[in-house]
Amino acid sequence: MGRVGVLLLNLGGPDTLEDVRPFLYNLFSDPEIIRLPFRQLQGPLAWFISSSRARRSQENYREIGGGSPLRRITEEQARELEANLRARGRDATVYVGMRYWHPFTEEAAVRIKRDCPERLAILPLYPQFSISTSGSSFRVLERLWQEETALQQIDYTVVESWYRHPGYLQAMAQSIANELDSFDEPDRVHLFFSAHGVPVSYVEEAGDPYQREIEDCTRAIVETLGRVNEHTLAYQSRVGPVEWLQPYTDDALKELGERGVKEILVVPISFVSEHIETLQEIDIEYRELAEEAGIENFQRVPALNTNPVFINSLAEIVEDALNSPSRHFSEVTPLKENTKMYPQERWEWGLTSTAEVWNGRLAMLGFLALVIEAISGYGPLHFLGIL
Repeated sequence: MGRVGVLLLNLGGPDTLEDVRPFLYNLFSDPEIIRLPFRQLQGPLAWFISSSRARRSQENYREIGGGSPLRRITEEQARELEANLRARGRDATVYVGMRYWHPFTEEAAVRIKRDCPERLAILPLYPQFSISTSGSSFRVLERLWQEETALQQIDYTVVESWYRHPGYLQAMAQSIANELDSFDEPDRVHLFFSAHGVPVSYVEEAGDPYQREIEDCTRAIVETLGRVNEHTLAYQSRVGPVEWLQPYTDDALKELGERGVKEILVVPISFVSEHIETLQEIDIEYRELAEEAGIENFQRVPALNTNPVFINSLAEIVEDALNSPSRHFSEVTPLKENTKMYPQERWEWGLTSTAEVWNGRLAMLGFLALVIEAISGYGPLHFLGIL
């Protein structure tokens, strides 16, 4: 095989405090993040929410140094992966495509079109599939492939999720074991797996496999670790009025405190790079909450970043993908089965569950809040804690 390419997909994050508002605008403009029945409403609602949340988000990023380290770390991962693949004899170039900030997925596609590799592996840096992460990026790429004749000449294959890869599980288990052994009594430490949450409707209405894969991933890591520690899985980062996957991380921490648990080790399970949700939300907000709940020793497993075992596992995943038959966007298993993805999903009005969750609770609430708060400066988004 000749020249090959690898496209690493990630969320992206603001590099500076000035980038925060436009980053949030891009995030909330994504119909996989906030689904509205009329696409014309997406831009105004995204502008309103991003403008309202910008100051508070800037304070959070200021606490971790004034910006997200995600781009730097992802580009370091790309360089390490490229070196690993070249050491294996591959003439490989690794590209980075971020969904909501530079370098955007579209920018990566331009570079791929320019280089025209003979084979391309598309690898999300999300171990588990969700319509709001890998699915959203796949939709962008699918559109680009349909629009660009040059891209259609490239033989590509998509990796949909890889949380079961032995190298990834081993990297996670080793990282957990290293941190556990720093405690005086490692076996008494409670392992606290914290995953990014998604609305319940993603799972129950849209058929998103994310919750199932997160739970399976947690079991696999615990089995690979082979320790006797008790463990908990919870979900963080919920926003808005709709129900998200439970238990919520803050509630679970309070419950552990009430049970008398004094030492916990937090394991960020859906993140492979340090960013705002590990460095600020877990390390600062949840640490304070845990201490208030009576948990005396709160530690966290570092994100894998450029862990050599992890990078080697990514190289093995890429090799497997390149040596296997092509898998195109339309062949991604969750998309072939029951998972509904915007804009293919048809909107239902009336007393249906989909209408209740999205049309009723979010779409109309968001639009009315936009009008009310644009006029008065007060409204339901403040009351519900979104702003």
